[in-house]
Amino acid sequence: MAFLGMLLGVPHCFPQDSGDFFDDWQKRASATQADQPHWATPVVTVTPRLEQEIRFDATFRTVPDGTTTDNIGNGKGLELIPATPLELIVNVPPYLIHHEPKIRDGFGDFSMLVKYRLASAPDGKGNYIATLFLAASFPTGAVPNGAGHGVITPTLALGKGYGPFDLQTTFGVTIPTSQSETAGHPLLWNATLQYQPVKRVWPEVEMNATFWPDGPLSGKNQVFLTPGIVFGRFPIHGRLGFTFGGGVQIAASSYHQYSHGWIVTARMPF
Repeated sequence: MAFLGMLLGVPHCFPQDSGDFFDDWQKRASATQADQPHWATPVVTVTPRLEQEIRFDATFRTVPDGTTTDNIGNGKGLELIPATPLELIVNVPPYLIHHEPKIRDGFGDFSMLVKYRLASAPDGKGNYIATLFLAASFPTGAVPNGAGHGVITPTLALGKGYGPFDLQTTFGVTIPTSQSETAGHPLLWNATLQYQPVKRVWPEVEMNATFWPDGPLSGKNQVFLTPGIVFGRFPIHGRLGFTFGGGVQIAASSYHQYSHGWIVTARMPF
């Protein structure tokens, strides 16, 4: 992790014992990750595994009338393992480009996520994991690029490996901090089936679903099937590596807010 100081251009801003601090941090992160499965993080589904990386995504979505919206960043950012068994994710607000003259481009909301791993076992010792998430977004972006209110999303995430296959799934509920009568409380369910035919290659298929039990969209369901692939991790130096991938979301329900969307992802685990 000492490379972060060099990336920021401030290698002398830390105390003399900063090397020991970062070395201890990295040893703790390695020990934490050694106690969990070693699958790839899916393209869309948030993995129950604890990760430490810098991540950048972009999505390109087409709505039924043919117009497109580009999401640069897609609300991804810095992921850290500050302690066992915790992960903290600090996301950079995405920038949305609407390709629609009547809709202003702009930044979306700032968000954070905390993971708490409940139980796990690595490959050969059970190959499973269970984790709780708590995500929060803050209304830093102007509507329609931001939600206009804060949102809290508690989530349960599970994963199980079967030889070269693994299944990762999450189920959560979005709870607006205000305007609940107009936002509702959507239920979010994601599931990913991955296969590793050879080292560093992870083809997958995902199901990304949203259910609205209340609010203006009460009774509506939206489901996407997302074939994709992830390549990595390719080692660079020590714990530093590179992973990339992509996929396409295809509407599989009669109601859908967009017809399809391409997704690209790049990560630098460290």
